[in-house]
Amino acid sequence: MLASEVMSREVYTVYPDTPVADVVKLMIEKRISGVPVISRQGGVVGIISEGDLLFKDKDLRYPSFISLLGGMIYLESPKRFEEEFRKSIALRAEEIMTGDVITVEEEARVSEMASLMTEQQVNRLPVLRNGKLVGIVTRADILRALVTDFE
Repeated sequence: MLASEVMSREVYTVYPDTPVADVVKLMIEKRISGVPVISRQGGVVGIISEGDLLFKDKDLRYPSFISLLGGMIYLESPKRFEEEFRKSIALRAEEIMTGDVITVEEEARVSEMASLMTEQQVNRLPVLRNGKLVGIVTRADILRALVTDFE
């Protein structure tokens, strides 16, 4: 089976300038756990998941460090703290989204998508045709496809 056969064609999306509050409302109203962020031309520029939104309420903890000879040696990643801080104060979709989106083409096989989801630890894959969003495949879609293979 291919992505085009298992994907949801009705994809709820937001633009980079969409307020985070509107993103949350959309996800709650539509009962979805993630939403692609698209450009005005229809290209995928990011994705927002429930995990990204949880940063809004997360207790931030400055990375541990030791001071040595007037310098600082971080024991944890300062970049991770910067990312968490950026997401915690986000007001627009582009400020909270994950920008490095893993996508597939319509011809991607279910086995390829299952491997991608497992290896990259993602729950959804936007499906593209000529660089434009045409659908989305979730883990539930993959499981439904696997069940039909067993029947």
